[in-house]
Parts: sequence; structure tokens; C-alpha cells
Amino acid sequence: MKTYKLLFLLLIFIQLSCNSQQKKINGLSFVASRDKIDTTHTNSVLRAQSNYVALMPFGFIRDLSSPEVQHNTSRQWFGETRSGLLQYANEFQKNDVKIMVKPQIWIGHGQFTGRIEMDSEEKWAVLEKSYSDFILGYAKSAQEINASLLCIGTELESFVMNRPEYWSHLIKEIKKVYKGKLTYAANWDEYKRVPFWDEMDFIGVDAYFPLSDKKSPTVEELEVGWKLHKEEIKSVQKKYNKPVLFTEFGYRSVDYTGKEPWDANRVEGNVNLQAQVNGLQAIHNQFWKEDWFAGGFVWKWFHRHDKVGGVNDNRFTPQNKPAELVLRKLYQQK
Repeated sequence: MKTYKLLFLLLIFIQLSCNSQQKKINGLSFVASRDKIDTTHTNSVLRAQSNYVALMPFGFIRDLSSPEVQHNTSRQWFGETRSGLLQYANEFQKNDVKIMVKPQIWIGHGQFTGRIEMDSEEKWAVLEKSYSDFILGYAKSAQEINASLLCIGTELESFVMNRPEYWSHLIKEIKKVYKGKLTYAANWDEYKRVPFWDEMDFIGVDAYFPLSDKKSPTVEELEVGWKLHKEEIKSVQKKYNKPVLFTEFGYRSVDYTGKEPWDANRVEGNVNLQAQVNGLQAIHNQFWKEDWFAGGFVWKWFHRHDKVGGVNDNRFTPQNKPAELVLRKLYQQK
């Protein structure tokens, strides 16, 4: 009888261990497009062994000093609107792919969202009203589609740090209309200062940490580069006792990809497919086996898989590159 009990307990332990691994978020950041999508476009996500996608409707601000967020307009691409979010989500949910709704802001001329800061109380009031309309509208949409996750903002450091009372109130309003899990996508150099992690379900980090100054660092060299960053991430995780989610992570297939991984503006640079592979392998080695780590979303994945990426492309997408095969292998691991 004791033998049976021991076997039974062992089976439960194995099952729990498997379930823990299966709960990792193996996500892709699915880029909004002009088009509706169908199985032609979702199949590449399934082949990548992804169990989550981040769907990213957009709001637009004219410049850093402009307080109004324009969103859900006829001038936007279909995938950037509420209708696009609902249609995309429906197609992915047919295949049991879970959804993170991640509304994002684009500022004219590609200016950095982390520097949004108003120069008067009147402008702050307009921005706050406008942003609330934007995010609460998509919180309602997230509830409608039964999204597993809602990201309440992406890389908005100056806005967050200057207006903490607004954000605390906004989170309360979001929770009235959306009942799923919440996160915020803090930039890699911002996450330690976010004041509302205790109100989130996940500590969200856009994980573009500088790792190596070398032209083509090895996996081992990149893992050494992670050492200090990982310790700092763990200290924040312990402080709030919340799992860490990489709301974005990824590497360009270019020389020096580990030096300033956030730099999407440089078009020039020699294609370096192995550097991208090494970056993905190193980040997976360092984080995916940690109990406190929830997973992450690769930046980025386009709907027309046959038309993007490839061995002559030095941008972020792993599509049609060796990195796609590596990602598939990593996401398959239990």
C-alpha cells in the first residue's frame, strides 16, 4: 500500500512540474496591419509553438508636448483599431492561443514615449482624460474577448513618475471593467521605479538590457552580460512578490546586437544571423527555468510570414531566419 501511495505522490509531483512549465508564456508580439487575418496568417504563430500573442491597437500623439491621444479612427490601419483587435483575437482563439491586449502609443516622428511630459496642469488634465478614454476602451474590449492579460501602458516613464495619483486611480477604473490579469510594460531602465507594481499581477519589463559590446557575442558571453541585470530583476520580484513577465524581448540580426538591443532606428549594419540566435538562446537559458519568471513576448511577428524577414534582413523579426527555428525549439521545451 505504501508503494502505491509513493507512486501516486510521485505522479502528482511530475504532473505539477509539467503544469508549471506549460504555464510559461511563450508569446509573440503580433504586429497590427491593414488587413484582416485568417488561418493563412495564424499558422506561422502555431508553427512557432507560441501559446500567447500580444495584440497591439494604437493611439497616436502628434508630438511630445501634445496632450491628446487619437485612437480608433478611420485613418488607422485595421489591426490598430478596436474592430481589428476583436477580429485578430477571434482568429487566434480558434486555435487556443491566448491574448494579451497591449494598447500602445505612437508619437510623431517616432519620438520616445518615455519622454511624454506636459508643461502645464491644463495639458496634463487633457492627456489624462484622453489616455483614460484610450485605455479604458481597450480594457472593455479585453473583457469582451476574455483576454488573459491586459497591459495598461508601454514605456511611459515620465507620465508614470509625474502623475502617480492619476495612475493609481486609472488602475482602479480598469479593474471595474476588466477582470483578467494586469501588467505594465516598463522599459528596461524604468522598471525599478514603477510605483504601482503592487497593484499589478505581473511585473512587466521590455527586456532590452545591454549585454555585450562585442560584434558577435557567444551565448556564454551574453549570459555573463545578464548576471547583474538578473540579480536586479530578482530583487524587484522579491520586493513585490509578483512574477516577472518580459512584455517585450528580442534581438536584431545585426552586428553588435547585444550592445544597445533597444535600438530599432539604425537601418544600417551587417546582417548577423548567429548573433540573433545567440541572444534568444541566452535569454531563454537565464530565465525560462526560473519559478518566478512567467515568460515573454518576442518582438516582433508579422502577419505575412512569407513576405518578411529572411537571411538578408537585419531587423528584429526572427521570421524566415535561423532564429525562427531556434525559437520554435525553445518554445517546445517543457
